Amino acid sequence: MELVDPSPAPPAHIAIIMDGNGRWARQRGLPRTAGHRQGAEAARRAVEGAIEAGVSYLTLFSFSSENWSRPASEVQELMGLLKRYLQSEIAELHKNGVRLKVIGDRARLTDDITSLIEEGEERTRHNDKLCLTMALSYGGRQEIVDTARRLAQAAVAGEIDPAAIDEAQFAARLFTHDLPDPDLLIRTSGEQRISNFLLWQLAYSELVFVDTLWPDFTADHLGAAIREYQRRDRRYGAAFSSG
Repeated sequence: MELVDPSPAPPAHIAIIMDGNGRWARQRGLPRTAGHRQGAEAARRAVEGAIEAGVSYLTLFSFSSENWSRPASEVQELMGLLKRYLQSEIAELHKNGVRLKVIGDRARLTDDITSLIEEGEERTRHNDKLCLTMALSYGGRQEIVDTARRLAQAAVAGEIDPAAIDEAQFAARLFTHDLPDPDLLIRTSGEQRISNFLLWQLAYSELVFVDTLWPDFTADHLGAAIREYQRRDRRYGAAFSSG
């Protein structure tokens, strides 16, 4: 990977919408599942590139809540690919000091996949080189609804004062309560939307859209996105300062 300028600092937290597996396969006359398999290789490269660039948190949109509506054969293949990834990569992640975290609705995942997730999280929980978060069976709107429901239940039970609910209390009940908000969101394949991903957390993130399809995404593409981020002036809604 082309070196990332160490000053200014790279983003602490990068989130990626990994888009374009199906188009990659279609362009080559291959089944969509072939694109998903190549996409898993791209995810491995992204993890390696993030470590090399000095990124502390990497969150990958791996399977959305909407993806359950895809053809059953494709969902089955995706779940099988996920299972194989967890079986083969946990040891490597642990060796490289990567902590695994999974967010989303685990109730729809099979017991064997849930067990692999729990084992991987437990095995890697003390690692601090990089926190890799996989968003599985995840939807941003549902996360917000579930969080609002929990706050309402706590208020009804008299555990919290509704008048005291603020952004901090809300954020503390999200899946990402122990993560900083993403500094940078990358989406591949040329699409320019966030597709129900981390709707609360992306409020002030910088957005970089890359034309490259996800299976072709490399550490060099990651480095280019980081350099674009470093060129930007993040003001969080404040006025531009000329001084």
